[in-house]
Amino acid sequence: MPVIASSKDTIMVVTFQTGLTAQGSPKLSQRSFSNVKSTALDQDVYDVAVALYGLQDYPLIGVRRDNRVDLTAE
Repeated sequence: MPVIASSKDTIMVVTFQTGLTAQGSPKLSQRSFSNVKSTALDQDVYDVAVALYGLQDYPLIGVRRDNRVDLTAE
């Protein structure tokens, strides 16, 4: 049975360093940004994250894009 995939939404998840632990390891946090256009290019999503975290005190560690898709039977 064929399955139809329909784009639902896209979320940008950024990981940033908020400090160091007592052992000297990086302390990381994540923040999710919803309502990202599913048609946005990967480069554009990355560039927005870099621009946003360029304004913050915390250094950007990583950017992830989560695309959510609804799967239905045809």
